[in-house]
Amino acid sequence: MTPDLDTLLTALYVKIDDELKGMRRPGGPPRFTDAELVTVAVAQVLLGHGSERHWIRAARKQIGHLFPYLPNQPSYNKRLRAALPLVQRMIRLLAFDTDYWFDDHWLLDSTPVPCGASRPTAQRSDLAGWAAYGYCASHSRYFWGLRLYLICTPAGMPILWALASPKIGEREVLEAMLDRDAALIASRQGIVLITDKGFSGKDLEQLLTERHIDLLRPARKKEKQRWGAAVLKKIRQLIESVNDTLKGQLDLEQHGGRTTEGVAVRVAQRILAMAAAIWHNFHTGQLISRSLIAYDH
Repeated sequence: MTPDLDTLLTALYVKIDDELKGMRRPGGPPRFTDAELVTVAVAQVLLGHGSERHWIRAARKQIGHLFPYLPNQPSYNKRLRAALPLVQRMIRLLAFDTDYWFDDHWLLDSTPVPCGASRPTAQRSDLAGWAAYGYCASHSRYFWGLRLYLICTPAGMPILWALASPKIGEREVLEAMLDRDAALIASRQGIVLITDKGFSGKDLEQLLTERHIDLLRPARKKEKQRWGAAVLKKIRQLIESVNDTLKGQLDLEQHGGRTTEGVAVRVAQRILAMAAAIWHNFHTGQLISRSLIAYDH
């Protein structure tokens, strides 16, 4: 099977449509189904269109042969903002449909998601109160926005993710993520969670131990050398490359969201696009699980 965009979108649509068959509302079939909405949203990200207005015009030329009907921009934007629970569900569905789901090594990191570049924007934005000022140590710069916390496998398949204010501590966010998906954590045994040294503390390590999760992180200053330190640097590069895929190829920082719903679904849209590419590459036997080369044109 050729791993091109049309093939990916067709396989993705069939997968989602099969999943949603039992959830269709009474009445005649809609002109634009939820499965089509999610598939078009993935195509938008893979083809690099940040603006819904520009995308709907381009979509008629680029993927119009795959869809009998495409809505106008206001309708698409409204449907997309309301589709966050569906997008989250599809990320989990695609992950579960690969062998990567059963990998017991999980990588965790956070990365900035800027939402504005000026003080007036920060003061008047609908995101005020959720977004805040934070510091990105890897780029030595301040930003106003959120932080994306992503737990994924070494292949890059997303397992858990969350958006949080940069004012909230990393350990608190991780605890909330584990509490939210407590059933998933309880069903897994022998997980090794690989993080940076920001995720440290006796309370956190006690929490992870209670949930049968081994923490692998670099030692802090004046701390004894920890287990697994010899291979940690090489493994840590994997999560950095996942963030690079989200930012460099899927334009995470150019999400264009201006409201809570808008930012959340646009970030989820990009995580879903990456998950869809990994899922399709897995089922078509591609050597590089996270390669987007065949889908971005």
